[in-house]
Amino acid sequence: MESEIIKKLGPLAALAGTWEGEKGIDIAPSHDRKTETTKFREVMNFVPMGPVNNHEQELYGLRYQTNAFRVGEADAFHEELGYWLWDAKSEQIMRCFLVPRGITVLAGGTANVQARQFKLSAKVGSETYGICSSKFLDVEFKTVAFDLSITIHSDTSFTYEEDSVLKIKGQEKLFHHTDKNTLTRR
Repeated sequence: MESEIIKKLGPLAALAGTWEGEKGIDIAPSHDRKTETTKFREVMNFVPMGPVNNHEQELYGLRYQTNAFRVGEADAFHEELGYWLWDAKSEQIMRCFLVPRGITVLAGGTANVQARQFKLSAKVGSETYGICSSKFLDVEFKTVAFDLSITIHSDTSFTYEEDSVLKIKGQEKLFHHTDKNTLTRR
């Protein structure tokens, strides 16, 4: 059954499985609201699911979980849970996820069924692909935009680059909280 679902995942099919990256770079606000760079390793797990039928819309997707660990540490400093979804009819890829600091994102983009590169984005206030934050984050570290680029190199390697644009309280300039990593299939 899982192999039948994988055939319907379009450009997401290559991501099914468990992946690990050892050379991640995270540029984020430091404790004093300046900038810190953290090297990390991470594990991503993508489990095929579907179909999800919503009237004439049919989605297939991947349940996913990401855990990121500072190099040399056993406890994760970052976790995400969510879904990657493929709508073949409209050629839309969606990623909806929750970070347990109080933020949810529904990002989306257009790609054809055989795409090996694609981009997803979300903007605060958008009624389609948007961002919602807790009261604390909305005041102190408001995420105003989210952009993600994926490049699938082969069935055993992919790279992502992520940019969460933050409006930090008391700072004029927007902060680009970026993450990037290359992962290989376990």
